[in-house]
Amino acid sequence: MIFYFSGTGNSLWVAKKLAELQDDQILFIPKLMEEKRGPFSYTLKQDEMLGFVFPVYAWAPPKIVSEFINNLVITNRNDYYTYSVCTCGDHAGLTMNVLSANLLKRNIKLNSGFSVFMPNNYVIDYDLDRKELKDKKLEQAKQRVEDISSLITNKTKDTFDCYSGSLPWFRTYIFNPYFNRFCLGTKKFHVKSNCISCGLCERICPTKNILLKNKYPTWGKDCTKCMACLHRCPVGAIQYGNKTEKRGQYYNPNV
Repeated sequence: MIFYFSGTGNSLWVAKKLAELQDDQILFIPKLMEEKRGPFSYTLKQDEMLGFVFPVYAWAPPKIVSEFINNLVITNRNDYYTYSVCTCGDHAGLTMNVLSANLLKRNIKLNSGFSVFMPNNYVIDYDLDRKELKDKKLEQAKQRVEDISSLITNKTKDTFDCYSGSLPWFRTYIFNPYFNRFCLGTKKFHVKSNCISCGLCERICPTKNILLKNKYPTWGKDCTKCMACLHRCPVGAIQYGNKTEKRGQYYNPNV
């Protein structure tokens, strides 16, 4: 059983690849939360493993992933193997430390954790990776996920292979709370006149935070900053602030 979250397809691709290699199923966290407020109760089959796949947001798990875990109940009393894979443009900070602590509050022990470099997509603050780097990351990710899958198959314990980068404690425990408190606003989202009112942004928003009013999208207050609306707009009409238009769009080409 693999719980996953993804906005622009990177973590979705990893989750699908792991599910294929492990003969497992994937469950989309926002859909589970939409169907039920919690608690989210599951029983693992014999020898079934528990996995979490998600992108790194400001050097920690996305807020929506933490909220899901805070209401997660695994009813098995017997020991089972738990792992996580996070995707990131470069460094992951102490993401796995945060995840591990959250899981322990639910009596779930995280046995292993890994990071996978994927193309950067947070165009609010950064440019997209150049094509050469993007293609290189996508190609290297294939072998990386296969290697991770082998470790998972062997139920390798106490293995945490994540590139934390510089100043990981500060980034995860100082900046991330700031990000969650002050940087999830939607006031800077706007739509250009070339919007075709297709409604895709409304349909794919994981928190159902977008509504079409007078044929144009409007944003509420429950945003995760996954940027799916901006990146997947078929005509590039959705922007954030005055810099994103020059930075382009990205969606994982393999999903």
